[in-house]
Amino acid sequence: MSAIHPDVQAALDAARDLRHRIADMREKIDNIRARRPSPSGAIIPEVDAMGRLTDLYLAPGTAARLTGPELVTEIMAAIRESTADAARQYQSVMDTPVMSDEPESAVAASGQAG
Repeated sequence: MSAIHPDVQAALDAARDLRHRIADMREKIDNIRARRPSPSGAIIPEVDAMGRLTDLYLAPGTAARLTGPELVTEIMAAIRESTADAARQYQSVMDTPVMSDEPESAVAASGQAG
């Protein structure tokens, strides 16, 4: 049985590290939830990182107190705010630099900076 060439081993190690970092990032994204209340505070939607509505809380009596158009306006305003907040959280995760064991100057010197 022959030994793995050091360059091949380094590439395998780098690929494994990259898979772990991607998995960590996906987990952070999957855990993003935004809950921003409506202007009256009576409605709180929950939105995930992809902008999907995952839950909706209406304070007791809200549906009886508001007319149809008022209720729709409150719900939509809260969903828009929650979606914007989830997008900010998502962007924050995406903008966070991925830590590398190899300094940037070494990557640039090897001609593999991208």
